[in-house]
Amino acid sequence: MEPTPKINPEQHDVLPLLAAQNRTLDWLNTDDGNPYSLPNTARRTYLNATSVVPLRYRTAVAQHPEIRQWINGLVAEAFAAQKKQPTPAAVVRSGPSLLILGSVGIGKTYQGYGALREMAITGVIAEWTVVTAADLYARLQPRFGVDSETEFERHAKAPVLFVDDLGAGGKLSEHTENVNFRLINYRYDHQLPTLITSNLLPKELGARMGDRVASRLVEMCHRINMTGDDKRRRVA
Repeated sequence: MEPTPKINPEQHDVLPLLAAQNRTLDWLNTDDGNPYSLPNTARRTYLNATSVVPLRYRTAVAQHPEIRQWINGLVAEAFAAQKKQPTPAAVVRSGPSLLILGSVGIGKTYQGYGALREMAITGVIAEWTVVTAADLYARLQPRFGVDSETEFERHAKAPVLFVDDLGAGGKLSEHTENVNFRLINYRYDHQLPTLITSNLLPKELGARMGDRVASRLVEMCHRINMTGDDKRRRVA
């Protein structure tokens, strides 16, 4: 496993702010999984951010260099914004999105949670909301006693959103197509960072997600195409 690359502060003109976070990256590169070995402030940020990470992915590390570049870009932008308008903490509020494509079992979800975990120790605050596409569709089904519009806004307006397995499950229904468009369109319009995984091929995006969604994803996201074998089957 390659160590997590440290951000070069000279590239972003925020040297005093970025240099401090590199000390916490040394902790992640040991992969000991013990947040209590972090400095106090970094520990609180890490524990708050990773409270949404399932047990299986508690030691996930984003190994793909382009994922790390995405993380570094969001972190640098947050620190730069803090420098222009001083605030108690650097916060991720806007930026580009990331689309990770690849076949089932290749490690897309692992990489996604690895990105969340790595961003959690950079010194910036990133308020993540995490959901699978299937769970999102289920939560937004109209039903008695549930305000589906409030639930939609919780995901659409999340400062940083991780949607796992977008486009899974075959042909879109009118409901899922509507959810996809409203969600992606809102985050596209407001330039909210979104991490999306999908087992669709690049050429299938339009046919399975609809041209309106695919067009926005192409513009708003940096795309990573992962290849390899199904790791779950190999372990089994």
